[in-house]
Amino acid sequence: MNRTMLRSLGLIATGLALFTIAAEPAEARRGGSFGSRGARTHMAPPPTVTAPKVAPVQRTMTERPAANPASRMGQNAAPAAAGRSGGLAKGLIGGLIAGGLIGMLLGNGFGALNGSGILMALLQGVLLGGLVWLAFRLFRRRSGAAPATGPAFATAGGAPFAPTTGGDPAAVSANPFARAQQEAQAGNGHGNWGAAAATAPVMRDLAITNADKADFERLLGEVQDAFAREDYGSLRALTTPEVMSYLAEELSENATQGRRNAVSGTELLDAEVAEAWSEDDADYATIAMHYQSIDVLLDRTSGAVISGDPAQPTRTRELWTFVRDARNPWRLSAIQEA
Repeated sequence: MNRTMLRSLGLIATGLALFTIAAEPAEARRGGSFGSRGARTHMAPPPTVTAPKVAPVQRTMTERPAANPASRMGQNAAPAAAGRSGGLAKGLIGGLIAGGLIGMLLGNGFGALNGSGILMALLQGVLLGGLVWLAFRLFRRRSGAAPATGPAFATAGGAPFAPTTGGDPAAVSANPFARAQQEAQAGNGHGNWGAAAATAPVMRDLAITNADKADFERLLGEVQDAFAREDYGSLRALTTPEVMSYLAEELSENATQGRRNAVSGTELLDAEVAEAWSEDDADYATIAMHYQSIDVLLDRTSGAVISGDPAQPTRTRELWTFVRDARNPWRLSAIQEA
């Protein structure tokens, strides 16, 4: 086997070692699933015909509630932490060993194998052992308790309902994203974010009326229109502070990159009630929506189409969660892609 082939094998082994150490699962697409569903934020909504399978909310300010922290958290945290540190330590050890094998393939590896003598091999063995010991110490210190999963709640099946039928963009306000983030952190009348509740909220099923369904359809169109106009004032009235913060973030990013999202002709094609419930002093309703709209991305200066078809409606399936309380009517609380 010639030196060129040995070097090629060495490069392959290096790539495998780096992949073992550094590979991490990819994050979900930004902005695809965000907001709060109260105590059910970290639970997947029930399946419906419109949205057979939807994952829990991905981006949220609602912390995962601890279930029986005195017992379950202590029992679950140690194995999870050991698994994380053990996996990383194994990856690092594998990388160190792979490094020695790579060096051997390239002709300058472990001393006993390249003619440097037994003494050099022993020295390298001691060095390798010290690095392994340090790796275990490092990951043992960094290991922490894993969050416990929240309690499960019984949910009812979806109830379908039919739709009721159906300028210049506003300038971006000064630092709207920071302002929206501050409102979201403060809560602004929507107190389901921040630290997990000390006790689980009392929940009960909620009956959705035809008037509620009309409000949900109206909010679908009004939120889309306000977003297209970059109307921050209307968005604040139509959404919770948390959802507003995510929408403001996207609008600010579009403005920074010299583009804008033009949405028009929103039409609800079908909808189902996935679940509706009351908890504490708030009502929640998660609705599976199938709608179409003209949705294009435009150059902010020239108006040229960057993506999308201005002549062809785009069909979308999403779950929208709405919340209301004694002080506020129904507002958009979360969006999840279906």
